[in-house]
Amino acid sequence: MKHLLRHRSGRTGMIILALLLLIAIFAPLIAPYDPTQLLKTETRRDPPCIHLFGCPEEKAQHLFGIDGNSRDLFSRVLYGSRLSLQVGLVTMSFAILIGTIIGAFAAYTGGMVDNILMRIMDVVMAFPSLLLAITIVSILGTGLINALLAIGIVSIPRFARLVRSTVLSVKELEYVQASRALGGSSMHILFKRILPNAITPLIVQGTLGIATAILDAAALSFLGLGAEPPRPEWGLMLGEEKNSIFSAPHLVIFPGIAIMLTVLAFNLLGDGLRDAL
Repeated sequence: MKHLLRHRSGRTGMIILALLLLIAIFAPLIAPYDPTQLLKTETRRDPPCIHLFGCPEEKAQHLFGIDGNSRDLFSRVLYGSRLSLQVGLVTMSFAILIGTIIGAFAAYTGGMVDNILMRIMDVVMAFPSLLLAITIVSILGTGLINALLAIGIVSIPRFARLVRSTVLSVKELEYVQASRALGGSSMHILFKRILPNAITPLIVQGTLGIATAILDAAALSFLGLGAEPPRPEWGLMLGEEKNSIFSAPHLVIFPGIAIMLTVLAFNLLGDGLRDAL
């Protein structure tokens, strides 16, 4: 932790991420409205109304304005932090788990198995991740769960190759050979002697991968392939109001800033971890 805090990028990323986590945890206490509540007395796409900055006192206060369905945008953006962080953590946990199993099995087994598995990973990596995710969702059907599965699948190869390279570089070292000579089982050697060396690069790559996953999930929702209304998801908010970018720019600015800050936080933290570790 001390090494991480010495790096400006890591320190900045941790601060932004800590704020996002606090917002996500305490969203029910901070948000003035339910994110799906329809405010029938409010005008659709009303601009932000803040009493401190001259908005009439008799008018209800809406810090980010009203969206096209008469919902409070501030509340939706706050609750959106919960969903986006969950998306990143769930997809990367899935990708790391499956990627680690594939990479470790391929490297430790070697031969034809290693060659076949890595060629499959190469084929997956040959396609742009977002394009492949769109294809998978189109096959499985739209929805948040299928979008998460698609993002997780396209993220597997980077972790599989990372773990494979670590296992290949470690499995012939003297302490591994000694453990094998003493009668250690393959599973014991793999999980106790070899894979711990892959933890550091997995943490760094996983942190950076969360940023990519959040961005991909927002893109899929923007295209109508991910989260469905009225779920408060930042990419979905952008997609719903994309035609209002000139008439009501606040409806795309605030969700866009939220995506930018979240992705920036994880990228900065990942860079800091890479330098510190």
